[in-house]
Amino acid sequence: MQSTQSLFKRPVGATMVAAILVLLFLVGCDQSKQTQRPASVPEVTTVTVQTEKITLTTELPGRTSAYRIAEIRPQVSGLIQKRLFTEGSDVKDGQVLYQIDPAPFQAALANAEAAVTRAEANQPSIKSRVERYKELVVDKVVSQQDYDDAVAALTQVEADIAYWKAMVKTARINLGYTKVVAPISGRIGKSNVTEGAIATAYQPMALTTVQQLDPIYVDVPQSTTELLRLKNGGLNHKGADQNKVKLILEDGTPYPQEGTLQFSDVTVDPTTGSVILRVVFPNPNGVLLPGMFVRAIVKEGVDEQAILIPQQGVSRDHKGNPVALVADGEGKVGQRMLTLDRAIGDKWLISSGLAPGDRVIIEGLQMLRPGMVVKAVPFDAAKSGQEPGAGGGTQPQKGSEGGA
Repeated sequence: MQSTQSLFKRPVGATMVAAILVLLFLVGCDQSKQTQRPASVPEVTTVTVQTEKITLTTELPGRTSAYRIAEIRPQVSGLIQKRLFTEGSDVKDGQVLYQIDPAPFQAALANAEAAVTRAEANQPSIKSRVERYKELVVDKVVSQQDYDDAVAALTQVEADIAYWKAMVKTARINLGYTKVVAPISGRIGKSNVTEGAIATAYQPMALTTVQQLDPIYVDVPQSTTELLRLKNGGLNHKGADQNKVKLILEDGTPYPQEGTLQFSDVTVDPTTGSVILRVVFPNPNGVLLPGMFVRAIVKEGVDEQAILIPQQGVSRDHKGNPVALVADGEGKVGQRMLTLDRAIGDKWLISSGLAPGDRVIIEGLQMLRPGMVVKAVPFDAAKSGQEPGAGGGTQPQKGSEGGA
């Protein structure tokens, strides 16, 4: 009876083992099919590198200074009787600013004029004597010595007349100097003296100062390193507007009028290693005052073959060097080492590393590695509603990546 039960148990165990083996075989076949399925190709967005013409500018700090400055000093000594201007007002060329007591100078002028009259009164008689003696000396009626004395007296009288006429001119000039006038038109500052003060001719301290503010200078320091880079950078510096300069005020607002680059100094400041660029700006409303801190946007030149790519297409390697991923014609990813010049809006200006026609990957960069195969889709500006890196314009801002 026991042997019969064992006979029935054996076929059941074998059947279960066979079923398990079949199940494992089917699972293994399914996994092998899954591993043999091709992986999906990632899709990336690219922009094609193209050259374009842009105007490069540099933003430099600067300070304003008056176009002309006149320190008012007296040319004669005397008591200041009146101050004839309002401090801080605009004055005209030739306007009287101070009145120095003219009485002593009027007296000196009258004295010199009287002396001229006295000398001229003696001249006719002495001249007649010389003419008579000239005829008599021939007939030996008068001696040669008397004739020579008469000629000398006439010469002395003529010299006295010339001397006192010069004194009259000097006295008249000094009398005119009692009216201290403005030598230029401009804005006058505070007065350093009041009525009743004693003025000394050509004294060290100025009575006041007049500054011409329209136009006005803006002095901008530029490093010699930057100057050499611009000269050797291959930019086009020709053009009617190349010497035009824009200005940004202290509060960040743009100045409404453009200035003109007048000259670049030829002397380098040894303490700063820079030269001064002098720009002339019109200032009809007096917005710019001497000593204001401003920022000047100076045109460097025109880059005829500039390469700009969106900043999101540039990343960093483990050493911090800028790199970009590109897709070749077969869709294979490659890495390019870049040299960045500066940021222009939200684009990078590329000095080297890319060439026209390269397809730079700007979207879908996650998990990409050089050598991978991707599906490159051109960036659709119309679909996205904006150009990649739009907003750059042609006004570059100096970035920390220059020459990276």
